Amino acid sequence: MTTTDWSLSETDVLSRVGDALADDRDDVLATVIDVEGSAYRRPGAKMLIRPDDTAGSITAGCLEDEVARVGSEVRESGEPRIETYDLTGGDDALWGHGMGCNGIITVLLEPVDERHRPVVETVAAHEPVAVATVVGGAGTVGERAWYRPDEGFAGGLDEQIREALAGPAAELLGDGGADVVEVETDDGPIEVFVDGIDVPPHLVVLGSGPDVVPVVDLAKRVDFRVSVVSFRGARANRERFPGADTVLSSSPAALGDDLSFDDETYVVVMTHNFVDDGLALETLLDTRVPYIGLMGPRERFEELREEFDDEVSMTGEDVERVHTPIGLDLGGDSPYEVAYSIVGEVLAVANGRSSGHLSARAGPIHDRRDLDAGVVPE
Repeated sequence: MTTTDWSLSETDVLSRVGDALADDRDDVLATVIDVEGSAYRRPGAKMLIRPDDTAGSITAGCLEDEVARVGSEVRESGEPRIETYDLTGGDDALWGHGMGCNGIITVLLEPVDERHRPVVETVAAHEPVAVATVVGGAGTVGERAWYRPDEGFAGGLDEQIREALAGPAAELLGDGGADVVEVETDDGPIEVFVDGIDVPPHLVVLGSGPDVVPVVDLAKRVDFRVSVVSFRGARANRERFPGADTVLSSSPAALGDDLSFDDETYVVVMTHNFVDDGLALETLLDTRVPYIGLMGPRERFEELREEFDDEVSMTGEDVERVHTPIGLDLGGDSPYEVAYSIVGEVLAVANGRSSGHLSARAGPIHDRRDLDAGVVPE
């Protein structure tokens, strides 16, 4: 089995699921639904298993071939299946100390069919959705419903079960998390995997120079939606930035008319133009964006504030939003090293992290949660 697209984000994997539906292919979707101990990926990680290759990943390569083999059996049977892999050592040397995860990983494998279409279409429309899939207990494995914030649940599952899952679905969707939730019913407990698929954060890059290209490339690889805004109309073409979702021409004053800026939007200012930077900063400070990264040394920023003192009035909170010099202190100066520094800082802010060394972090690397679903009324 050859993995040709191992590093795809979950958004990209779901896009490939949409392609499978459009082409009427018999692909299989593998999703991590539970992790005990340490693992490379967390619940919600996805891999699409095609007849000749795979797209996406669920581990660092430890299980992909084995899961792909099981996926072939699921394709033949047409029935969903749950597999648990113990990589902690145990009695099986194959999954023991030779592997790096040292955890127990449970995977749901299911044939791609029409039950996936509403989710794929919702994600493609850049709208949030939580998917509730029965994975154990008294329910039928693979039975599914989906939850949208403004509409509630639709699809399968008993209405009373949906009511019990509404709270956990909303909570998981709020931070893009995923977990198995147990719901008590008259027929016994049902285990439901709730997968919160939030809209990818939006990165807006102001600028159209060659140094924008690696920033766009890396940001797309970590699942940002990327808009490139050129203040020079001739440079606003998709050929210059093929990885961007949107490329447009605008002006600093018209940014709010051409794009939507909210608290899930992050802005990198790379115009290399003193006047454009000041005018753009004036516009951005009137929005809710939590991060404005500004190229150039701190002295340049202070000069900019003095030059635009009447237009750019900054509070203490505003100063905290503006990151200049932009990026993490990685020590490099090549185009991709600079891009790694920029995208790394934006990713840390988007994930609510301080971007320190993981070796200094107390507790698990990934946040853990303990959800409680309501009891289905009799």
